[in-house]
Amino acid sequence: METLLSIFIGISLSAAAGFRVFVPLLVMSIAANTGYLEPASGFDWVGTTPALIAFSVATVVEILAYYIPVVDNLLDTLATPLAVIAGVILTASTVTGLHPFLSWTLAIIAGGGIAATFQSITGLTRLASTTSTAGLGNPVVSTAELGGATLISLIAVLFPVLAICIVGVLFIIGVKKLRQRSAVPPQK
Repeated sequence: METLLSIFIGISLSAAAGFRVFVPLLVMSIAANTGYLEPASGFDWVGTTPALIAFSVATVVEILAYYIPVVDNLLDTLATPLAVIAGVILTASTVTGLHPFLSWTLAIIAGGGIAATFQSITGLTRLASTTSTAGLGNPVVSTAELGGATLISLIAVLFPVLAICIVGVLFIIGVKKLRQRSAVPPQK
């Protein structure tokens, strides 16, 4: 059961990385620093003071940068590979009780994959906001993304089963939205 919960935590934190790269890393570091979360073997550094400081600074910079016009769209381009990397690290650093090969395979496929999917959804949402509101609606999108990343990260650490359910529902809704946007309009 502990292994399953650790998988739920990792995948849920990885989904949050699709909204904001550093928020779930900061939440995980705080949880590890307070003893609430035990990182997987080899990831003890997550619970150190230097990691907490680094994730705090990175989180503040990321949050502020998303409120700067034009920079927010540039960040979405850069955030995609960073979200995948963060998703892999988040899952690998929380999953316990599995052989390292299985843990890393799960981290790459599930952690990186869910982070990439959620980052794609947020990137397309920002693009739609930029197009439809000339960027004036982007601060609202940024605030919603920050709220989503924070909420999912906190729920992941505190209530992993609830978090994975929320992530699952958001994933299904998001994938449907992605398919709708990528559907080719019928030819006349």
